[in-house]
Amino acid sequence: MKAQIAEVDKEIRALDRQRAKELPKGQMTIAKRLCRLVGVGPVSATVLAEEAFHRQFANRRDIGAYAGLTPTPFQSGDGFREQGISKAGNHRLRRIMVELAWLWLGHQPESPITKWFEARVGTARGRVRRIAVVAAARRLLIALWHYVSTGRIPEGARLSPA
Repeated sequence: MKAQIAEVDKEIRALDRQRAKELPKGQMTIAKRLCRLVGVGPVSATVLAEEAFHRQFANRRDIGAYAGLTPTPFQSGDGFREQGISKAGNHRLRRIMVELAWLWLGHQPESPITKWFEARVGTARGRVRRIAVVAAARRLLIALWHYVSTGRIPEGARLSPA
């Protein structure tokens, strides 16, 4: 069993090296910077570098909309209701951000994003948590965008040891 695990680990490392070779130099720099954060691995960092952070965004709303993580309210006359997220953006980015948000919540307990999520959700389970994690994913995407574009480490985030 240990030999099989070692073989799978070896194959994963080989795939990571191959992926790194295929990235343009600027995107590789972005991916390496993202991997410094605890909870962000090479696959998610690569997807973020390829799909979002090589582009220029004017503000946080632009990057949230690009990922399809913005709310879509419906208002007609006196009626108003929330219809969920737009899903009009990049589906690969949206998917990886939701996965990364779950990881972030587990690996970055001192982050304001994690504290916001815990205060908002509390002990609730199911649908409430799934909805709130999408909002956390949007907040995380904006924090990571600031980190990549300005170098400012997200508040409360831990860096992995060198």
